[in-house]
Amino acid sequence: MRLNEISDNPGARQARLRIGRGIGSTKGKTGGRGVKGQKARTGVRIKGFEGGQMPLHRRLPKRGFKNPSRVIYDVLNLDRIQAALDAGRLAAGPVDVESLKAAGLVRGAAAGVRLLGRGEIKAALTIEVAGASKSAVAAVEKAGGKVVLPAAAAAPEVPEKQARKPKAKKPAAEE
Repeated sequence: MRLNEISDNPGARQARLRIGRGIGSTKGKTGGRGVKGQKARTGVRIKGFEGGQMPLHRRLPKRGFKNPSRVIYDVLNLDRIQAALDAGRLAAGPVDVESLKAAGLVRGAAAGVRLLGRGEIKAALTIEVAGASKSAVAAVEKAGGKVVLPAAAAAPEVPEKQARKPKAKKPAAEE
């Protein structure tokens, strides 16, 4: 065998199809695009177009609602805190958002951390979070700890509307 005799197996390399190079190429004239019209032109995408009929995505009613002012919390359950304590990733002192991030328990959402009551906790901890469920607070207090929540912003007091004084009726003119 010599270098000039080395070749690929038959059928291993196939020449690319050259589109639009005459009728002998099997893809000549219209180049596989059919005949005339918008779709025969290059760069056209008509997704959802139904020939002028109102498209399906516009015929169906809108559904759902996305609240633009919803508050998103990082959710944390008691069993994950206990697992981090058992593994030594979380210290037994006061627990706040920074220590939870360092332990890898939360990512740190803008609104803070909300504590939920799944599982049980054995250590007496002081946990500072943005929110907590009643069952989580009860479980932490049962273990001898406490949950510190931010002070609820006092709603501004709205002065009561002054009662309208009834209009004095004019005395009827006697006849």
